Amino acid sequence: MPRVARTISNTKVYHTILRGNDKQDIFYDEQDYKKFLKEIINIKEKYQCELYAYCMMPNHVHMIIYDVSNKISKIMQSIAVSYASYFSKKYEKVGHLFQNRFLSKNVETREYLLDLVRYIHQNPSKAGIENIDKYKWSSYQEYTCKKDIISVEKILSLLGNTKQDSIKNFIYFHNNKEEGINDEIEYEFINKLTDSQLKEKIEKLLKIDNVTELRRYNTKIRNEKLKQLNQIKATNKTQLSRVLGINRKILERAMK
Repeated sequence: MPRVARTISNTKVYHTILRGNDKQDIFYDEQDYKKFLKEIINIKEKYQCELYAYCMMPNHVHMIIYDVSNKISKIMQSIAVSYASYFSKKYEKVGHLFQNRFLSKNVETREYLLDLVRYIHQNPSKAGIENIDKYKWSSYQEYTCKKDIISVEKILSLLGNTKQDSIKNFIYFHNNKEEGINDEIEYEFINKLTDSQLKEKIEKLLKIDNVTELRRYNTKIRNEKLKQLNQIKATNKTQLSRVLGINRKILERAMK
């Protein structure tokens, strides 16, 4: 199947992800993380792009890139090729380090940009690795303590009129999350199920003939069955609500 061409973001802002092939780690030690940061710095200088946020996890990397020159594919390819070459030589590895093409999502609104910055910085905490303010390999500390690799002005300008207020609001914002936002963001970067595939998966999991049966159960039995749907990862609450014909708020309460 031919690859679908990437669309150009109206804002020139992109959320990108590089993942280790077969979910393998792409960072083994501190030197590896530092090497990847160096690649980011080199790319910023070469392509005159800006970085709004990043987080390097053991087997994947998130970045939010402002690319005014519309060269996002070249930017990501350059980072991936250079780092993969370093990694292969250092560890005498063969084969692909990264999984297929990099993943990307256009960032078109202020609200989504802010949610995305928070989502990226919360990755270490969510994975049980470390609190976001202690994690060394994300841009969170660059917002609260120092400026170095990233351009903090854009995000801080959206959170307050003064630098002091912006940083205070930035920290508060990161310690809270809007219900459902992480679910929506994660859904965009996994292998999504079609509605028909999801319907079949639900019926098989719950051992029912048709998803419409759920609407006929009493509340207790229905909610017990809905909670089982947390086992299905390649979907989100919006799609589940649509396929089941059940109000999203009811669905979210039942699946907690």
